[in-house]
Amino acid sequence: MSTERHGIGAVTVATGRLDLVPLAVGHAGEMARVLADPALHAFIGGDPLSEPELRARYERLVAGSPDPAVVWCNWVVRLRAEGRLAGTVQATVTDGGRTAEVAWVTGTDWQGRGIAREAAEALVGLLLERGVRTVVAHVHPDHAASAAVARAAGLAPTDEVDDGEIRWELRNAR
Repeated sequence: MSTERHGIGAVTVATGRLDLVPLAVGHAGEMARVLADPALHAFIGGDPLSEPELRARYERLVAGSPDPAVVWCNWVVRLRAEGRLAGTVQATVTDGGRTAEVAWVTGTDWQGRGIAREAAEALVGLLLERGVRTVVAHVHPDHAASAAVARAAGLAPTDEVDDGEIRWELRNAR
């Protein structure tokens, strides 16, 4: 089942407090401010992107993967009550729609409020509803908050380590 054929990346997902809104290039300005804290890169490396750099990145993401066997699904996380963006979630779907690698980031100002957990749970739920059988995340072994998000979304750590990060996995038997 191809997620692209079913438009998974174009779906807006509502949770109790959040809307996962499909990424648009126009989100770059607000997201550059959300993601501006260098501390967000402590576990992944690099530096925050400027608004023009983020705009260029979002243009590439919105255009989609150059590999027809890979579907990029990206959402911004909007706090409905505040009408503000607070982070992102993403899924790279492969294996004919059967496998998805997920990731999340919440801006520093919004951390500690369960936003990443709520967004990741919604993302994983959507993927499973759309036929994904294996959900994977990679979490730095020292990043307890991200491990807690992965666990809340139903993933479990494996013994596999890739580029210094632990592979977390959820296998859906349906």
